[in-house]
Amino acid sequence: MSASDTIFAPATGAGRAGIAVIRISGAKARSALAAMTGRHTWVPRHATCVRLRTSEGVPLDHALGFWFPAPSSFTGEDVGELHVHGGRAVSAAVLAALDGIDGLRPAEAGEFSRRAFQNGKFDLTQAEALADLVAAETAAQHRQALRQLDGELGRLYDGWRRQAIAAMARLEAEIDFSDEDLPAALQIAVQGEVAALRLEIERHLADGQRGQRIRDGFAVVLIGPPNAGKSSLLNGLAGREAAIVDAAPGTTRDVVEVTMDIAGLAVVIADTAGLRQGKGRVEQEGVRRARQRAAAADLRVVVLDGAVWPEVDDITLSMLDDDALIVINKCDLGGLGDELAVGDRPAMPVSALLGNGLGELIGEIGKRLTERFGDDAAPAPTRARHRRSLEACAAALARAERPQASELMAEELRAAAAALGRIVGRVDVEDVLDVVFREFCIGK
Repeated sequence: MSASDTIFAPATGAGRAGIAVIRISGAKARSALAAMTGRHTWVPRHATCVRLRTSEGVPLDHALGFWFPAPSSFTGEDVGELHVHGGRAVSAAVLAALDGIDGLRPAEAGEFSRRAFQNGKFDLTQAEALADLVAAETAAQHRQALRQLDGELGRLYDGWRRQAIAAMARLEAEIDFSDEDLPAALQIAVQGEVAALRLEIERHLADGQRGQRIRDGFAVVLIGPPNAGKSSLLNGLAGREAAIVDAAPGTTRDVVEVTMDIAGLAVVIADTAGLRQGKGRVEQEGVRRARQRAAAADLRVVVLDGAVWPEVDDITLSMLDDDALIVINKCDLGGLGDELAVGDRPAMPVSALLGNGLGELIGEIGKRLTERFGDDAAPAPTRARHRRSLEACAAALARAERPQASELMAEELRAAAAALGRIVGRVDVEDVLDVVFREFCIGK
């Protein structure tokens, strides 16, 4: 990719639609509009009805044309847009005509947003939020992405970066002007400020990875003995036949997942192999995977067999703790009683066959996830790279708190500021640009 190229791409999804938007960005955007429309005069940011033709004069479409001169555009460059009819043939013909114009080339994935970042239209956290907003499927994902796009996360990290730089500057004043009458307790005061900043960052990190879970989905695992009806329960929750159901125990060998929107959260519900001493290597591997997924889950739903209630085997009992949600399936068989509990832990009756109690179960899953991870009032790291840089910053700040020469302390503060700068894109970010923008779709 070259930043001097003029690029083009569809900015809307593939397939038949009322309108398709094709975006052009770069120094030759205006001449490309002229070549396609025969029009040389444009009112910035106003829709203009145009007729699109190839260089040979073949008609392509009746469209709307827009002109966004630099720097008042999405990328900060000269940008043109063509809003054409959304049929595949129309879009393909217009794109082919643009490809035939000298000096234009198709855009790479994320190239428009990368240029916008490089031209100072937003920071890296906002660029990531733009991709998240396009991909958002739940209310929580939408809210989090929109707030990050508004700059909330970037402002927080940039504010911490400025605090680290300010503390570093005070130390460097002591170094550079050591013969002047500076406060003797300067280093002690800076150490106090550094400690307060480190604690604030560590509290920010101790959020149970809430931001990443909102973005990627919360993990809920159905676990319990064979024939308890976990696969039927998964199908009932999903509203479709996602897992194979059979009366023979041990039918489920591998983990089967469905993604749901529960209380505005993306939730990945996994059905797992029944817990028992597996018969054969394949089933043993399934049980091992079930235990592994249960250990890593945000919420375990322990499914018990109502047909044998109140019998609970020892292996399943080992899965119970105060955070587990206990469900007794097959309540349609009767005989469960009114007050259901395993020890002092309450249980919920459901019938995967008839659908009884599934709405209450979904509500309880949403309630527990919301209570455990809190609301999304405070900004949270949404990427693993955010967390890595914040951890590196906190470690550098911890080293800066130690009694040492001012020069060494200032160097640790410089490292802390650089780690925060890499998150928002203020310093030395070339190594992370490809990682950030390769997640984008073409045309964004």
